[in-house]
Amino acid sequence: MPEQNDWEREFDHTWANSAEHKEPSARARMLAARWKENPPNPAPFRADPDPAPRRSSWVSTAVVLGCVAVVIVLLGYAQMRSPY
Repeated sequence: MPEQNDWEREFDHTWANSAEHKEPSARARMLAARWKENPPNPAPFRADPDPAPRRSSWVSTAVVLGCVAVVIVLLGYAQMRSPY
């Protein structure tokens, strides 16, 4: 490796990545300390925390049709009130 001044050595990523010991991040240290006293419960990979309650299909259909009916009524009322 050619001679480098201090400024160039500070930003030499290959030198930093080749270090034998890498210090863990602050978050990793915090979680390790927390889990040492209170380990987390095992969880399946990508599990939903709480499944969403299922609505029946007719309730969803009624809500959508009701919203469409309200929009149609409001548009008809606005057209009726506007001058020619």
